[in-house]
Amino acid sequence: MQLDHLWITDFRSWATAELTLAGGITVVRGRNGAGKTNLLEAIGYLSTLSSFRGAATDALVRQGCAQAVVRGEGRRGGRELLVEAEIRQSGRGRVSLNRQPVRRAAALLGALQVSVFSPDDLGLVKGPPAGRRRWLDDALVALHPRNDALRRDVERIVRQRTTLLGQAGGRPSPEVASTLDVWDAKLAESGEALVAARVEFLGRVEPLVAKAYEELAAAGDDGLGPPHSASPTGSSASVGLAYEAPWREQGLAEALAAARPNELRRGVSLVGPHRDDVGFSVGGLPARTHASQGEQRSLALAMRLGAHQVATDDLGEPPLLLLDDVFSELDDDRSRSLLQHLPPGQALLTTTGSVPPGAVPEQVLEVVDGRIVFDGL
Repeated sequence: MQLDHLWITDFRSWATAELTLAGGITVVRGRNGAGKTNLLEAIGYLSTLSSFRGAATDALVRQGCAQAVVRGEGRRGGRELLVEAEIRQSGRGRVSLNRQPVRRAAALLGALQVSVFSPDDLGLVKGPPAGRRRWLDDALVALHPRNDALRRDVERIVRQRTTLLGQAGGRPSPEVASTLDVWDAKLAESGEALVAARVEFLGRVEPLVAKAYEELAAAGDDGLGPPHSASPTGSSASVGLAYEAPWREQGLAEALAAARPNELRRGVSLVGPHRDDVGFSVGGLPARTHASQGEQRSLALAMRLGAHQVATDDLGEPPLLLLDDVFSELDDDRSRSLLQHLPPGQALLTTTGSVPPGAVPEQVLEVVDGRIVFDGL
């Protein structure tokens, strides 16, 4: 999978830009605020029709403009690929794949696939469960579009069910109880299916995450950046991943029935895949509370590398790698280690400084005030 050309108009800070991309590593460098991340975000939008930074769609349009346009041309599986997106400040935009209109985002899934690494990835380990659930579900969608339909189905059911619980006001009438029975049956079926896919993926990715973590940890001490006090887990400790859903022991249908009085009292859906978590351990201890920040960052990178490898294995070719300023958080040894263990394929990485140690780019782009002023090595 390769992206050869990118055109953007009125996207974020960019009035216009046109890039011809190398097949290996492209380094995009420039000061903070120059527009580097916006280029990667535009590529990511062509893959998922959403911002990997979590921004609202209207925020992607340059200030003062009515619409933005992003166009990408490349190849997948030996076939030419053209994705075009028109993003409007208000109202519905337009998307086409190989000049054929795309009515739903799901129809675009699998066309241009990307794996994104960013400084915010530390939140995958330290942050709330929602980030870990999103990591899981995004990985599942990358493997097969049917997982997107399953995820959306669960989200829709939970929304409908939560609305009903709120409207009940803590007083379950026969009509409310009957309707809840219907939604509970739907949630039990779709929720169990989604969680089964999540658990299967975790089983596949766990040894890959453990291997990637070991390789990154071997590059230095227990931290990334300046040395600090030793971690209680140790840099060479084993890594474990576990799906955390207390309801699985009894099954979702029974768990929903048991939770109904409490849910009616509180007016929210308290049980299901939307409340589950993934537990990460290093050396048998919870990574969120016992690992050093360096270990947590290594683990977050290993999570991304592991998911990328699973996608590569299933797709037969690697997704496009987007590495947004991750090297600013790494010392030289770990920068080299990360680059050495990146799978082959196309990658774009941004940096505010020089080319990261160990990088052998085919192309270097310099960005100054929203303009590409240097192209070379």
